[in-house]
Amino acid sequence: MSHLPPKGKPDIPIPVVDEGETNEHMKAMWAGQSNVLVAVRVRPLMKHDIVKKSCVRVLDAKVVVILDPASGDKQDILRANRNREKQYAFDYVFDPNSKQEMVYNNTTKFLIHGVLDGYNATVFAYGQTGSGKTHTMIGSQSDPGIMVRVMEDLFVHSQSQGKQQGVQYKVTVSFLEVYNENIRDLLSDVEEYLDLREDPIKGPVVASITEIEATSGSEVMQLLHQGNAKRSQAATAANEVSSRSHAVLQVVVECRDRAPGTVANIKVGKLSLVDLAGSERAANTKNVGARLVEGANINRSLLALGNCINALGEKGNKGNFVPYRDSKLTRLLKDSLGGNCRTVMIANISAAESSFEETLNTLKYANRAKNIKTNVQRNVLNVNYHISEYVELINNLRSEIQILKSQIGGSMG
Repeated sequence: MSHLPPKGKPDIPIPVVDEGETNEHMKAMWAGQSNVLVAVRVRPLMKHDIVKKSCVRVLDAKVVVILDPASGDKQDILRANRNREKQYAFDYVFDPNSKQEMVYNNTTKFLIHGVLDGYNATVFAYGQTGSGKTHTMIGSQSDPGIMVRVMEDLFVHSQSQGKQQGVQYKVTVSFLEVYNENIRDLLSDVEEYLDLREDPIKGPVVASITEIEATSGSEVMQLLHQGNAKRSQAATAANEVSSRSHAVLQVVVECRDRAPGTVANIKVGKLSLVDLAGSERAANTKNVGARLVEGANINRSLLALGNCINALGEKGNKGNFVPYRDSKLTRLLKDSLGGNCRTVMIANISAAESSFEETLNTLKYANRAKNIKTNVQRNVLNVNYHISEYVELINNLRSEIQILKSQIGGSMG
């Protein structure tokens, strides 16, 4: 059965942002309701694939065609007349030859302007164990992934916009993992589990999480690799460096005027980058003991995520109950899935015939996620300054005038 959308205007615009794109266009693109942008990345065949034969094709960078290797088998009466091909259409589909930069430019780069302007955004990678999620999100030193690239661009744009618009940006970074339904700080040396609390304004907040003020992309890259080294990983039959936890990099960007008046408007944008642990079958990973318990917890949290996607993706089911509280992961992603957030889902799949069932399940979830709508609004805080702070405001204005005078004098000289 075909899963291609009806012809007509697509729900989501093509998210490729030119450097010269105007702020007005970006504001119009971000405001109001929008669908979750769903992209699929197909990883090439690798040495740990049991059957080194592909069952996936990519058409026009938009459609995934998956061929059932068991269909049409004359000896299997139940599958003899089954349709051999299933087709799924997405906003983007990246074939096995797609580079990291191409994936980043078409899924995440367009989010930067919105985050700097006070909007929330989330990018998360979903898929089975060994499908390339960590490679897509973190990458390596020589071939960095989305997390590293987005932070480098975030600082470049914040510096240029700060000079042009007379504003200053403050960027704070936190990095955590959800391991066996417990939250752990990856930037802290203290080995303890943290509590997840609901804030009426900020939404889900992790108590006592380490927040580091960052000033450059290279600094964030160092923090990222430092945190990733502490992340729970183990070898399985499906992946030599399988992530046994969900990793969440949260970046909060505060924008304020360099010389505000008595009332300051502070725009706060939050960017969440999530590298999920892979769904897995015990038979495929050959896990026992602690690895088996980890796998059960991973699958439980991903099942809760799948249930949330199913509930949110049901068309016409307004007011339908969404089980966010079934898992710490879904509580963390509550705003990202159905709230005040622009969300991008990158579904990672394997092209190998031996991964057919897992690949098909991932495509089904991703296809359902296309129907989820979020309501994006700018986050603005109003801060009233006390009379005693006027002296500091005046001094800031005077220093700003001196800087401008020196710049004018230098250009004239």
